[in-house]
Amino acid sequence: MKARLPKEYQPKSQAQLLKQAQEMQANMTQMQAELEEKEYTAESGGGMVKATVTGKYNITKLEISPDLIEDAKEDPEMLEDLVIAAVNQAVKAATDESESVMSGLTSGLNIPGLF
Repeated sequence: MKARLPKEYQPKSQAQLLKQAQEMQANMTQMQAELEEKEYTAESGGGMVKATVTGKYNITKLEISPDLIEDAKEDPEMLEDLVIAAVNQAVKAATDESESVMSGLTSGLNIPGLF
């Protein structure tokens, strides 16, 4: 008597594997496009600086409190640091979501250079 594996454990044909890879690629392309259109906002200095970036990491908006601008006349480095912090946090939010979504699409596959 031969032991038989359940269908989910049987090897897939090349056509099935190709179809599955094409579906995954289409899903990834769609998700990448959606992620690139999203905007991510972060703030620093207790909300005195707000930066917004897209999924393509382009800065689309930078808000600086007028009070902070006034204070920056005496300490411009403080303003620079707060702007950098807000932009970095917004970029990190975009990167984190992109990595999370893409790893979900690839079902945890670790394929170098995939995204």
